[in-house]
Amino acid sequence: MTQTLPPFRADVVGSLLRPAAIKQAREQFQAGEIDAAQLRNIEDQEILRAVELQRNTGLQVVTDGEFRRAWWHFDFFEGLSGVERYEAEQGIQFNGIQTKSRGIKVTGKVSFNPQHPMLADFRYLHAIAGDAVAKMTIPSPSVMHFRGGRKAIDSTIYPDLGTYFDDLAQTWRDAIKAFYDAGCRYLQLDDTVWAYLCSDDQKRQIRERGEDPQQLCRIYADVLNKALIGKPDDLIIGLHVCRGNFRSTWISEGGYEPVAKTLFGEVNVDAFFLEYDSERAGGFEPLRYIKPGHQQVVLGLITTKNGELENVQDVESRIAEAAKYVDIKQLCLSPQCGFASTEEGNSLSEDAQWNKLKLVVDIAQRVW
Repeated sequence: MTQTLPPFRADVVGSLLRPAAIKQAREQFQAGEIDAAQLRNIEDQEILRAVELQRNTGLQVVTDGEFRRAWWHFDFFEGLSGVERYEAEQGIQFNGIQTKSRGIKVTGKVSFNPQHPMLADFRYLHAIAGDAVAKMTIPSPSVMHFRGGRKAIDSTIYPDLGTYFDDLAQTWRDAIKAFYDAGCRYLQLDDTVWAYLCSDDQKRQIRERGEDPQQLCRIYADVLNKALIGKPDDLIIGLHVCRGNFRSTWISEGGYEPVAKTLFGEVNVDAFFLEYDSERAGGFEPLRYIKPGHQQVVLGLITTKNGELENVQDVESRIAEAAKYVDIKQLCLSPQCGFASTEEGNSLSEDAQWNKLKLVVDIAQRVW
């Protein structure tokens, strides 16, 4: 099963449950009991441990677990030029639960900051990855527009949203180059928006705020493809489509069919990481739009929302079902999402987390 290039037959989405040492250190930092350097040193130690544990499962790819982040997306956005954090009136509403209040707004021309702190985060991961491939995860550009929409973008800076979308594409193109120059050869763009565009309820909300879901679908595909212009051949970029992942809950439901022709047929990423751990994701039929050749589909058949291990034969059967629509040589396996898209984490133990990742490796070895 050993491969030289990602995505791997057994892969991982990104975030990991925050260890107790990280949680305690963050509390101490907020209380002024330790400084930023001491906090970072503790994070370094825990990331090193997490990398070793990932490698021990048999994975050929490692992440830093997003241990330095509070959120999967806001921390990255806030490091961009032209973007400011603010305290929102309320958090993001999930199925029966709400996040902490936080938001971002565009107050200047958006661009990638060459001193973005996550570049240093990746360099550390790259330095300790050993013979594993260090994978970096950042949010997709469409996420930055979708959550706040027009109202979160200063109209005096961007009276024309076309200019804003052009700047978004250039910002991510510059980010891709910066991470590549830092040594990154495996980059993942995390994106909840494509799943929202599959949800009848979310599309209703989009229309109610005066936007057209079909038009957004076209815009986001164009922004992604413009961001990928000039991508080096030896850089693998994946797109992870997520239906929401906060404390084991979710936001959207609906199969990929409404966006499949545009997303799978036109967006020029190297791999799609797709949630398939529940009926909310629909069937595999939309995968018929995946282009033959190098493009890979990483099936998220192992859930991160609970600690119960999946039945091996059931997972193998679902891979075989997916292979009716995509060549099995273009298929891989992973968890459906990260284990902690925010620092709170999902409802399972660390032991269960590592057992899940080991299961991914074991099944991939059996299938491929």
